[in-house]
Amino acid sequence: MAKWTPKHEAPEPLEGPVVATVTGGTILWFVLFVAQLPFYGWFDDHGHTWWVWTCLVGTGLGLIGIWYARGREAAIARDAALRARTDPPGVDSPAE
Repeated sequence: MAKWTPKHEAPEPLEGPVVATVTGGTILWFVLFVAQLPFYGWFDDHGHTWWVWTCLVGTGLGLIGIWYARGREAAIARDAALRARTDPPGVDSPAE
């Protein structure tokens, strides 16, 4: 089997409202958890309690994700500020 080689360069990664997206997903997981709580007995009777706990775990992982995404954005902002202070005007930064 021949080795696969890309025919073009990979596109730049998309940047967007990362913190807002992760926060929205976390809220959705929490809403789903709370919405399923009144039906816990039915889930238990049918062996589907893992649905409820999956939503709670999704909420917890989402909180970790919010913390991580906020730290990432802060690090990107610090790096941009440092580059703006250290780069002389009119000189482009090296491409990464």
